[in-house]
Amino acid sequence: MKKISVALFQHFTCRRLNSFAPFASQSYSSAPSTSSSPSPPIEPPTHLKHCTKSHGLLTRNKFQANSCRNMDTLVDTRTQISSRQRKIKEKSELEEAFESAETSEDMLKIFKDMEATFDERDLGLASLKIGLKLDQEGEDPEKALSFADRALKALDKDNKPSLLVAMTLQLMGSVNYSLKRFNDSLGYLNRANRILGRLRGENDDAGDIWPILHAVQLELANVKTAMGRREEALENLRKCLEIKELSLEEDSKELGKANRDLAEAYVAVLNFREALPFCMKALETHKKQLGNNSVEVAHDRRILGVIYSGLEEHEKALEQNTLSKKILKNWNLNSDLLRAEIDAANMLIALGRYDEATGTLRSIVQQTDADSETRALVLISMAKALCNQDKFADAKRCLEIACGILDKRESISPVEVAEAYSEISMQYEAMNEFETAISLLKRSLGLLEKLPQEQHSEGSISARIGWLLLLTGKVQQAIPFLESAAETLKDSFGPKHFGVGYIYNNLGAAYLELARPQSAAQMFAVAKDIMDVSLGPHHADTIEACQNLSKAYGEMGSYGLAIEFQQQAIDAWESHGAGAADELREAHRLLEQLKQKASTASSNEVPTKALPLPDTPQPTSSSQPNMSLQSRSRV
Repeated sequence: MKKISVALFQHFTCRRLNSFAPFASQSYSSAPSTSSSPSPPIEPPTHLKHCTKSHGLLTRNKFQANSCRNMDTLVDTRTQISSRQRKIKEKSELEEAFESAETSEDMLKIFKDMEATFDERDLGLASLKIGLKLDQEGEDPEKALSFADRALKALDKDNKPSLLVAMTLQLMGSVNYSLKRFNDSLGYLNRANRILGRLRGENDDAGDIWPILHAVQLELANVKTAMGRREEALENLRKCLEIKELSLEEDSKELGKANRDLAEAYVAVLNFREALPFCMKALETHKKQLGNNSVEVAHDRRILGVIYSGLEEHEKALEQNTLSKKILKNWNLNSDLLRAEIDAANMLIALGRYDEATGTLRSIVQQTDADSETRALVLISMAKALCNQDKFADAKRCLEIACGILDKRESISPVEVAEAYSEISMQYEAMNEFETAISLLKRSLGLLEKLPQEQHSEGSISARIGWLLLLTGKVQQAIPFLESAAETLKDSFGPKHFGVGYIYNNLGAAYLELARPQSAAQMFAVAKDIMDVSLGPHHADTIEACQNLSKAYGEMGSYGLAIEFQQQAIDAWESHGAGAADELREAHRLLEQLKQKASTASSNEVPTKALPLPDTPQPTSSSQPNMSLQSRSRV
């Protein structure tokens, strides 16, 4: 997680007369300043980051600061200083020393002396500052948490909303995230968010609130992503962008980066259409502010290439890749350039230009170290090109070398290695080497299960294992993996993501194979309901789910419902025109077959109306998790 709390603290405190106002004898007001131009969140301007410190934690008047100047110089001033004045001076010196401390070690030493002089309420903000510094360094999260907790107890005694309490809660959330205590982190961040919402409602000027609110929203997105709740995380990231749009100048560089971050988040959940406009906005902003040859523009074009590839617009993807490579070459960013070359080769493979891709990859492999992950990625792409040309022996040789490299890197780069194993498994799947493909996916799953922030990938891998087991007739073995995928991914991609429908569709097929038509009908019904929303009722996969539902009801002997859903499938195929003539002909054949069975069936068949969509479908295994998501091997 990006450590942003210290910058926010500086931004907040530098806008007041004294950066440690709670130590002043006057009462502290939590109302935001009346500045008319709110500063950018996360990265405040330089003059705010490095503002001149007011000397001392106390707000002192001029007379007090210069009280000895008018006294007779012949008098020994040491004997004239009262005990009260001496304490004030000592406190002032400690305050100045604490403000000037640059390392956490120095801050902690001075804090020990402050504990003997200040009461706990006055020490609250100092504890917050130390906690922020420790969190930024990231070396001792437990110690950071202890100071954050102390600050919260000191600053949150009256239960009144204030920016300082919100900042402290944000720190508590950040530190708990570092400790992988995601539920605790979420609780503190949600409370901070509620406080900031109240403050926004009470004040017309949100200049001080925006940077803290942005920090809270960003950390909420990180925590929810780590918990696998990616759809909810997207909402927080959208709010981050909205805050920046309100607090930054139009077309600023930082605003461009925020648009790109949101685009990447949508790419992570395979929502390429939603990602596209945000990436385009980032590109236009960075071109306007930094020029066509900036590194930021190169990064924007790289993401745009990924998005176009996801949309299967491979020519556009290759065009963006070429422009990105040109910039990276000008800036001598060789590592990024090498990855872009690999991306280009994969785009050429997608376009069927295998010889070009192979030539590019042979050139790249010479630039890589023998045991590097990059070489493994090159070999995987080489295997893909060879596999598409039916050169299976050569493809397997490349994959075996890649696996040998990756095996040594499992403990160093578990996420990257897991992704590579998944890609290799797809090559073996394409060569009908299903056992090898499943074995590699299980290795990938073993790595991802240890990483809570990779729950979405874990669920996707489980879904693919389940699908391959189902494909090879191992139905009983497939169901636990499909159920696990559904449970893990329901929050990651959202309940109406098209991948959810594919998992339900596969579970329905599994139950049908096990002669459980009622369970199958429930799964197919949920699949159809999801696909109606995510893909539309006339999409080929939605129609397939509808026909599967018809088949399940037919197996149950409920021919009225079976005929109804088969007719829906026919109506949907008819909207495809001549291009779906074969599918429409088969759909009509199935309908006639159902009508014949219905005419000879007894009149007391049940059910006579569709089964309800289950909130918690009942699987055939004993675990009975909440079914939510599945994807076919292509997802």
